[in-house]
Amino acid sequence: MSIQHPQINLSRRGLLKFGAGAIGTGVLTAGLGSNLLAAEKKPVEEDITPDKALQELLDGNERFAKRKRRNPDQSYSRLVEVAKGQKPFASILGCADSRVPSEIVFDQGLGDLFVCRIAGNIATTQQIGSLEFGSLVLGSKVIMVVGHERCGAVEAAIKGAPVPGRIGSLLEAIKPSVESSKGKSGDKLENACKANILAQVEKLKSSTVLSELIKAEKLKIVGGYYDLDTGEISLVS
Repeated sequence: MSIQHPQINLSRRGLLKFGAGAIGTGVLTAGLGSNLLAAEKKPVEEDITPDKALQELLDGNERFAKRKRRNPDQSYSRLVEVAKGQKPFASILGCADSRVPSEIVFDQGLGDLFVCRIAGNIATTQQIGSLEFGSLVLGSKVIMVVGHERCGAVEAAIKGAPVPGRIGSLLEAIKPSVESSKGKSGDKLENACKANILAQVEKLKSSTVLSELIKAEKLKIVGGYYDLDTGEISLVS
């Protein structure tokens, strides 16, 4: 079924045409064509909404936090199934912190999540492009930016001490959030972490590709804050 929008036709064919212009014709035709065809054949819940996708993430995290994981989609048959093509229902822009592995904390399996991880969960140009692909081409219905308690990258940005190599490029991307969170009551580090999550959400929403999908009610972008002590993720707004 085609979904009409005043300025854009976001039918399946329209999406692919739009994607070809937004991401680059060469990318979609060279190297990805066979993967797209395979993904089309995978049986999925085609009518899943962004709200349902978000709820599935939250339900999975609740199972994890309560130690009631189901470990879904982790069988050998699932491996064989997704080897033919992927159709993730959700995307995660998460911190590279080793304590926050997305498939585990959301109790999901092979082919369920399209994950981008980087220290400080910042939305770089390359991360945005990856998430555009995950939503526009692969069909992910929700993107959650996941920051976490006691984030080392955010703490380093607060301290502002000199750092070697290219680590500084990460901290520079976080510093605006540190500044915007100053003066707020409560824990300074937690406030900066949450401000950084919201800043990256807004950066993703500024993407032409992602904003059009949001307008067509095909995508939702939210922020989540992971508690290292409990394993719980709370939505940030």
